[in-house]
Parts: sequence; C-alpha cells; structure tokens
Amino acid sequence: MATIRMRRDILRGGLAAAGLAILDVPAWALPPVAQDEVLVPFTDLPDPFNPTPAPDRRILDVRKISGPFTPPDQFFTIQHYGIPDVDRAAFRLRVSGLVDRPLSLSLDEIMHMRSAEVAAGFECSGNRRPLQGLSGNGRWTGVPLRAVLDRAGLKPQTREVVFLGADRGEENVEFRTQTFKVVQQFGRSLPRDKAMSPEPFLAYALNGAPLTRNQGSPVRLVVPGWYGVANVKWLTDIHAQEDQYLGKYQARWYRTLRGETIDGDMKWTETAVTRMQLKSFIARVTRVGTRHTVLGVVLNDGTPLKSVEVRVDDGPWQPATMDPATSARYSWKLFTFAWADATPGPHTLVSRVTDATGKVQPTQEELENKKTFLEDNSQFPRKLTIG
Repeated sequence: MATIRMRRDILRGGLAAAGLAILDVPAWALPPVAQDEVLVPFTDLPDPFNPTPAPDRRILDVRKISGPFTPPDQFFTIQHYGIPDVDRAAFRLRVSGLVDRPLSLSLDEIMHMRSAEVAAGFECSGNRRPLQGLSGNGRWTGVPLRAVLDRAGLKPQTREVVFLGADRGEENVEFRTQTFKVVQQFGRSLPRDKAMSPEPFLAYALNGAPLTRNQGSPVRLVVPGWYGVANVKWLTDIHAQEDQYLGKYQARWYRTLRGETIDGDMKWTETAVTRMQLKSFIARVTRVGTRHTVLGVVLNDGTPLKSVEVRVDDGPWQPATMDPATSARYSWKLFTFAWADATPGPHTLVSRVTDATGKVQPTQEELENKKTFLEDNSQFPRKLTIG
C-alpha cells in the first residue's frame, strides 16, 4: 500500500505539474475564455437542457470546453450494469486462457511496470445531436497492453483477446425457443493483431490523477481511435481464446445496419462498432463586442486530417484553424473559426472535416440508409440568432 500511495503522489504531483509538456503540447495553445466573452445560445437545444439525465450517467456540456483535456469530473460516463466499487488493495487483474503463464497482477505490480502516457479522445458510438456530449479527451497514464500480454505469452492459436469488467448483470439469453437467465460481466474483445499492436493501453490514471470510480478505477482499457464501448472500465479479466467472443454488448447491442444499392438491389449489412468514424461538430459560439468565434471538435480513428471547414448559412465553405494543443494523433482535435461580419437575425452554421485519404464527413442525407442510430458522424447544422 505504501508503494501505491507513493505512486499516487507522483501522479498527482510530478505528472500534473509537467502537464501538457509531457506530451509535447504547448500549454499556451488554448487560452482561457476571456472574461468579457459571451456565449451565444443555440436555438436548436431544448430549453431547459439537462446535460445529466440520470444519476449514474454524465454528459459533457461541450459548450463549456475550457482546454485540451476534459476534467475527470466532467468526462462523460456510461455503463450498462451500474458502477461497481472495486477495492484497490484487493484488486487483481487476471490474465488467463491460451497463455503460457497465467497472471494475477495487483495494482501495485501494474504500476511498477514501465509506464507510458497517451493522449486519447473518444466518444460513445451513440453520441449524436443535439449536444454531442458523450465525448471527451484525456491524458491517460498506464502500461501498453502488449507489455502484459508479452509477460503472459499468447499461445499461437489465440485469435481473440477478451476484456471483462467488474460490472455485471442478469441477462436473458435466447436460443431458438428457449431463454436462459445468466449473470454476465460486461465484455468486449480485440483481434489478436490489434491487441498486440502498440495502441491498446491499460490505464490507471487520467490527467495525472488516479482513475475515479466513474472512470473505471482501478484499471481500464483504452483503445485509441475506437469508440468508447471498446474501452472496458473496471477491468478484472483478460482472456485469450481461439473462438469468436459473442457477448451481448459485442455481438448484439453494438452493431450498425446499413443498406447499399448494388445493381438496383438493396443489400443490407451489419458491422461491428469498432473504429470511430470521421466526425466534426460545432461546440459553441461566443461573442466579444461585435466579434464572434466558433469552437468545434473533431473525432476520428487517428488518420491524419487534411482540413476542417465551416459554412455560414448557404455561403461558401471557409477554412477553420486547428488548435496545436490537440495535435496528438489520437487526441480529439479542437478548431476555431473567426466569424466576421455576423449580421443580426437567425443563422445556421455547420462544419465538415476531410482526412488525408480524401474521406469527407458525410451529410445526414448521405447516411439515410444507416438504420441504427450508432456511429452517426453526419454533418450537424447548428442554429442560433444574433441579436
């Protein structure tokens, strides 16, 4: 316990003091909101708007973004089986299945492995209008997943690595005419190649402080560039197996149904929710005197970006300016747009992002054949009125 307290002090002190410099991020890049800056309200938000619809859930009010990283007490939170209370002292991360050396690692042992940091932003795959608040960006401290899997030694026949959380609940599993009541842990899996790649990360700290209970304490999985559902919180078990993992929240709940017309015939496909789709949205508009500034957010799978643009009403697309404080590959990307000569009356503003491969954020009309609400990365027009 003494070592854990010591490491905790380091996280709260040294890492927090080093701040953005650890990630080569200039702290001056995103200045604080000016005292005389006035928020211009969106007219397409419900009034009043409740950003926290349930006691055990939290939605980020993106209109109040104040820096590159989302404070832990504002980071969005969603879970399916409630929030478990995991004893940090008794915690063990078990690595089992098709491994040469099964492991049972304490938090102390994990924190004594060679640590690393990654800036990673993500959103829930159900994140959508009107607020886009199921999103956030963090500076995660922990160890690469590959280091733990190397210590255990994956057997050659391993095809999937399954991650199970401490949160669990009773489920009705249907099989033809039968229904079975079983207790299941929340789980997701990664293909072997992805699990052994440099990106997946076992995090025990967020923004220089130990994970909170809401954010998955003591340890959670972070898969940079993937939707939030892949980032299993309260991680207790890593299981290597040959067969495909078919848990509820992988095989059934988190699927996207799309239709495509091929040779005049509509073909329907179901795909798993994994990598984030290219997306931008306008978070807020502020005014200082007669000057207006638009702040927006880009989320994607880490593919380099080519451009971000903003359009006012039916005018031309105009370039926005990317914030260098959010240039890390898997960070969310903040952008600003100086809206000159804003005239009194109602207006519609929309953003779009294009990545280095030429992929352009789609319009809502271009996604009309996507029947499930998950992975909505369509352009999002915002409405407001200039007084």
